[in-house]
Amino acid sequence: MSEATASRITRIMLVDDHPLVRDGLRARLEAVSGLQVVAEAGTAAQALQQAKLHTIDMVLMDINMPGVNGIELTRQFHSDFPEIAVLILSMHDKGEYVMQSIQAGARGYVLKDAPSQDIIQAIETVISGGIYYSAALARKISQPLAAGEALTAREHQILQHIANGESNKHIARELDLSVRTVETHRLNIKRKLGIDGLAELIKFAVEQRYQ
Repeated sequence: MSEATASRITRIMLVDDHPLVRDGLRARLEAVSGLQVVAEAGTAAQALQQAKLHTIDMVLMDINMPGVNGIELTRQFHSDFPEIAVLILSMHDKGEYVMQSIQAGARGYVLKDAPSQDIIQAIETVISGGIYYSAALARKISQPLAAGEALTAREHQILQHIANGESNKHIARELDLSVRTVETHRLNIKRKLGIDGLAELIKFAVEQRYQ
């Protein structure tokens, strides 16, 4: 992880109905400085209970679980615990799952068979305020450009960075702009496209091949 991220502890809960999967994830994550697994759960009810008992920064969420699935649970976390970021970690690589997860409030989507470094990068990106999903998944949900022609060249550039899951601060640094200027561009983009929330803006950027 980066020096800035590693300077603080990221407290993680693992939500997966397979104990062996949780054991493997715990071993992979706790080998990284700055990451600490503080809770585990195998069902939605257990996850919600653990969220009340522990201070948690991020949930690594599986989709397939008995009863309430991971997408519905993500929606509930987004509503009840908005301060907790949810990163989907799933075996499913279908675009519909990615989009449903983002719409439910997930801040990223990574495949279970991804290299450890990809998972660590996803955690770092999300905990820093960005959105993360692999390029392979982004291509699966891409569609031909159907909107956005009214955007300026700078706004198109900002959208490309948004599609890569970068925060306003990171975009500002990359483009040599002030954070306030980036925020203004983002507001103008949403106004021109008729988009209200961050998830919808991310969805547009991914669908329109901005990665």
